[in-house]
Amino acid sequence: MEFHFSFMRLLRLAGVSLIVIAGSLAGTPARPNILLMIADDFTHRDVGCYGGQAYTPTIDSLAKDGLKFTRCFQAAPMCSPTRHSLYTGMYPIKTGAYPNHTFVSRPNTISMAQRLQAGGYRVALSGKRHIGPEDVLPFEYLPDPLNGKNHRAFLRSALAAQQPFCLVLASHNPHSPWTEGDRSRYDAARLRLPPGWADTPETREDFRNYLAECTVLDGEVADALAMLAETGTEKNTLVIFLSEQGTSLPRAKWNLYDRGIQSACLVRWPGHVAAGATTAAMIEYVDILPTLLAVAGLARTSDLDGRSFLPVLQGQTADHKEFVFAQYTNRGVNNGSDHYGIRSVRSAQYKYIWNFTPRDPYANASLQSATYKSWVRAAAAGDVTARTAITRLLQRPEVEFYDVVADPEEMSNLAADPSLARERARHREQLDGWMLAQGDRGQATEMEALLHMKRYVEDPGQGAAEGKKKKAAK
Repeated sequence: MEFHFSFMRLLRLAGVSLIVIAGSLAGTPARPNILLMIADDFTHRDVGCYGGQAYTPTIDSLAKDGLKFTRCFQAAPMCSPTRHSLYTGMYPIKTGAYPNHTFVSRPNTISMAQRLQAGGYRVALSGKRHIGPEDVLPFEYLPDPLNGKNHRAFLRSALAAQQPFCLVLASHNPHSPWTEGDRSRYDAARLRLPPGWADTPETREDFRNYLAECTVLDGEVADALAMLAETGTEKNTLVIFLSEQGTSLPRAKWNLYDRGIQSACLVRWPGHVAAGATTAAMIEYVDILPTLLAVAGLARTSDLDGRSFLPVLQGQTADHKEFVFAQYTNRGVNNGSDHYGIRSVRSAQYKYIWNFTPRDPYANASLQSATYKSWVRAAAAGDVTARTAITRLLQRPEVEFYDVVADPEEMSNLAADPSLARERARHREQLDGWMLAQGDRGQATEMEALLHMKRYVEDPGQGAAEGKKKKAAK
């Protein structure tokens, strides 16, 4: 599908007036620069300032110098739909970018790049992409992977042109395989494993290697912040750090438990955001683009699903949303089963999860990890903890309902608790309403996922061949 716009049409769709743009190009008043840093498969609970064991002194410094969100969520536990949602301000199914390795197919979608460019910003992305098409997401694409020289050259070019900049630094760390970092910093034998994990040597080794790569990420953040200081843009730059979805170790990524869809979110903006503050305001990734528009003095348009949390940043309110939503599409993921669709809605206290086809196999790349394979061996040898961990991962009821305050690891399913019937109904009503608004037809939408994946669109026979292969393997 073609996505071409005249400049005037883009301005109208983005809700930007010519007066605003003329003012920005004239340099009055100076609007804040934006530095958005996003990790890759970093469980928020492993970040140092969130109580985790990863050595992340620079990331932790952002919490000391700015605002820490304790309830930030994304709409999908996979890289590609997450990033499309972040850059468009819309939920994945609305844009068509809902399976993994996907692309935006919704006509007339206006992204972060287009909106901020129309407002006079230079907008660049360095590092991981996993997004498309480029005419919907027309960032200035800097070379991949992250490179401080390229980042500094971009900043100097924007400054020379007297333009505010928005620079997105999308790291590949700590995505597996975990091959970088100083592993000697972490003693595998002394690490605290998450509840519900089987304690095997392979689990500890994988967890240690992953944490070492988290520290490599921290170094990338350090270089980015040093760049702001070097270029004199530190005081007039809004900095946001996001940890993205959880690690690919079991029950995080590819799941709608909080380990898979909750993100670290740290915001530093000198003179505007109080240093060392913490907020329990519930926000979503779709809210970030509307917030950036508000910060830049640009209008939010009605097609956006998110809304600005600028009042939270400014300390004017401690609340933002009552419910947050997420979806998972297993169809088309690497090493995945033919289909396994999941939807969820979460409030401050409860999480409702709907597994569309609980009797069908659940599988993805996490089952290929050394950690999971060690659990299988341990279970076969009689390890009850390993057997329980595998059962919990693979065998799910249609409805799961958790008190995420009393049970943050979501281990005790309360779907049959009669005292919570009203809360379950309230959450299900919210979930049904969200799905309806998004055009989400449940299992039918799941089965159409391959139509939204580039490799199958380019070669339709590949999808048919893969379906036959999976059926034969059953």
